Amino acid sequence: MWPEKLKFFMDLLRKRAAGIFQSYSLPRWLMFTYDVTAVFVTFLFAYLLRFNFIMHDFPVDDSFVHGIIVVVVYGLFTLIYKSHTGLIRHTTLTDIAHVYLTTTSSASVLIIYSLLYSAFGFEGNLRIPISVLMIHYVLIFVFLFFVRILVKLLFRFATSSLKDTRKRVLIYGAGEMGFIVKRVVVSDPRGGFFVAGFLDDNRHLQGKKINGIQVYNPHVLTSDFVHRHKIETLIIAIRNISLTRKGEIIHRAMEAGLEILETPAIDKWLNGQLEVRQLQKVRLEDLLGRDPIILDMDLVRKGLYRKTILVTGAAGSIGSEIVRQLSRFSMQKIIIMDQAETPLFHLEHELRKKYSHVKFETVLGDVSNIDKMELVFSKYLPEIVFHAAAYKHVPMMEESPHEALRVNIGGTKVVTDLAVKYGTRKFVMISTDKSVNPTNIMGTSKHICELIVQAKTKMDGIKTQFVITRFGNVLGSNGSVIPIFRKQIMEGGPVTVTHPDISRYFMTIPEACELVLEAGFMGKGGEIFVFDMGEPVRIVDLARNMIRLSGHEPDKDIKIEFTGLRPGEKLHEEVLSEKENILPTHHKKIKIAQTEEHDFKAISSKINYGLDNLYRLSDVEIIELFEAIVPEYRLSKENNNNHINGRPPAETFRSSLEIH
Repeated sequence: MWPEKLKFFMDLLRKRAAGIFQSYSLPRWLMFTYDVTAVFVTFLFAYLLRFNFIMHDFPVDDSFVHGIIVVVVYGLFTLIYKSHTGLIRHTTLTDIAHVYLTTTSSASVLIIYSLLYSAFGFEGNLRIPISVLMIHYVLIFVFLFFVRILVKLLFRFATSSLKDTRKRVLIYGAGEMGFIVKRVVVSDPRGGFFVAGFLDDNRHLQGKKINGIQVYNPHVLTSDFVHRHKIETLIIAIRNISLTRKGEIIHRAMEAGLEILETPAIDKWLNGQLEVRQLQKVRLEDLLGRDPIILDMDLVRKGLYRKTILVTGAAGSIGSEIVRQLSRFSMQKIIIMDQAETPLFHLEHELRKKYSHVKFETVLGDVSNIDKMELVFSKYLPEIVFHAAAYKHVPMMEESPHEALRVNIGGTKVVTDLAVKYGTRKFVMISTDKSVNPTNIMGTSKHICELIVQAKTKMDGIKTQFVITRFGNVLGSNGSVIPIFRKQIMEGGPVTVTHPDISRYFMTIPEACELVLEAGFMGKGGEIFVFDMGEPVRIVDLARNMIRLSGHEPDKDIKIEFTGLRPGEKLHEEVLSEKENILPTHHKKIKIAQTEEHDFKAISSKINYGLDNLYRLSDVEIIELFEAIVPEYRLSKENNNNHINGRPPAETFRSSLEIH
């Protein structure tokens, strides 16, 4: 009977205590008040001990005056060492060390004060007996130490029954950062976390315990381990880790069905303090698992120094990131140009706010408008041009081939012509892997843009260095699959993928733009630089990973539906055609594509014909024109089941092209 009543009483006590700990956390000012009050009370008690509790010998007035002096000194060192800022329920050796430093420093200063007071023979009753100070030093340290330990033990007692009801987490990183995260997550009354273990690559830590918590080898991160220990979440809490290793851990955790959170950079902590609400879900970019790109900063810095730079398509995903990357260097001025008014306005606002040191001019205009571009070049005389302006959406260009010809091809022709006319030193064109063996209007138009740029380098007397950079999809760019998938997941699905086997090369936007800068100043003119984008990623795997990173289970919580390849869409992109070879450069992620020779005079004639007769040509005639300029386009379409809106290739227009 009594054991049952005792157990009932203990459970009730645990629940009450747990409720208090979950609902309340003493603010710092209250903790400071408590500590200095304890200093004063224990000081009076030390006086009583010194006088053996004989009240008629006890100097009441002196003791209160001395107590105030002691409180001031202890309060000052409490603020210096911040011994009141730690959560008592999670007292650590560091917290005890702060208490020790506070009490020892205070006692030392007070003893020196009393000795000097006696040595100089000051009058009055402000000298504190050293014996009292020594007694008080022992009392206050022991008192503050045991109170903190007692609260910590009470917290463990109160929460021991809640382990099964809280979210069980693993923390990757058993170092200082991991320990900080551990303290934060278990101390937050709203978090509901229980740290079930640490993971760490350090073999010297594996198998040991930190604060009673086991440290495991990351290889234990399997579905069986997670199920056995009822783990729900992994928190990445480590500073110095390669992106490759981070990607491996994230993949392991995802395969085990875990929610994955990571700790933000220290400079993003609120008031220098980490809070549970700041833990964020890992980014999709982390799954690429590629280490940072190392730029030849001297080469880029020298190339950009005090130059006037024009960035076309500056408000787009790539263009705007190029502008941000450029902002790290010393330039004369950046001309940011785009025809999209609202995105350009937002970029201008961002530059004024974040990059106030950068001199820039905003130009609203269309690169295919020769009069507008003539005005821009004659006014600013740009020494470097980054040409990122282009229509890029494959399905839309299939429906609007005239616009692909006008903007992508016509715009590139206008800008390259003016770069030569106004003596631009460096011209860097942003191309795409869709230009290789193209199966769609967009890719073919970019292939023709490459031909235009290459043709300029073959002209006699050209001083402008024309460089082409070619890479694949960028994660999170406007209108790409990432924001589309993200929106579909937020709406509860389904997530639509065109084909189970479709794959693409991916880079992050900063990665791509850093390589654009490096390649731009590496090139001497005429090169096509191809970027190492790692292994191709299956889009369906990308969709599943995004669903998992959102805390859902693919095909269970959120369905994936296959809609069929869209017009002009390839199953797999290529970075080189069969007619191209590659040469290495000093940068391991940048290669040079060696292309075949072209009859640029004939190509130029066809391009001029198309631009001169732009809206007099039908869609089919535009496609025929593209096929005549890029024979690989027709062949690639046929090899990819002719996915061009079901239109059969026209024959009627080819004969007219022979005339021009």
